[in-house]
Amino acid sequence: MTGPAVPAIHQQSVLTEWIDYNRHMNVAFYVLVFDQSLDVFLDEIGLTREYREGANCTVYVLETHVTYLQEVHEGDLLEMTVRVIDCDEKRMHLFLEMYHRDKGYLAATSEQMIMHLDKTGPKAAPMPATMLTALEANKASFKETPKPKQSGNVIGIRRRQ
Repeated sequence: MTGPAVPAIHQQSVLTEWIDYNRHMNVAFYVLVFDQSLDVFLDEIGLTREYREGANCTVYVLETHVTYLQEVHEGDLLEMTVRVIDCDEKRMHLFLEMYHRDKGYLAATSEQMIMHLDKTGPKAAPMPATMLTALEANKASFKETPKPKQSGNVIGIRRRQ
């Protein structure tokens, strides 16, 4: 258990109200923590609340795949990472990881496709060059890092032939 290879972007403790009848964090709250981490990342690349209001633009998550790998429990401290898998002028393909901070294990992942939009449509619209540059820099910083094992997975029942 080595912990994240990507720098942490967000930390969050598992709250009491997030615990389900199995005595671990309910699946809905994994998504919440991933979403909060995404907000931190978007702020870092300049897609702030002020930008969204001033430019009348936003982002929509088009698709997300969450993989639940190991339970987390009440009080556990989570450490979140985000990396850019790919991007173009209108889209970003991101990969988020949730680690148990103290024990170092990977608890869950979230792969997301996100579209930049002009809210007047709403319709897809190019991001400002500064945002695309920030995305490209993040992507380039991980070009030597192996692709995450869960990235690009397709859901389905695997049958033996």
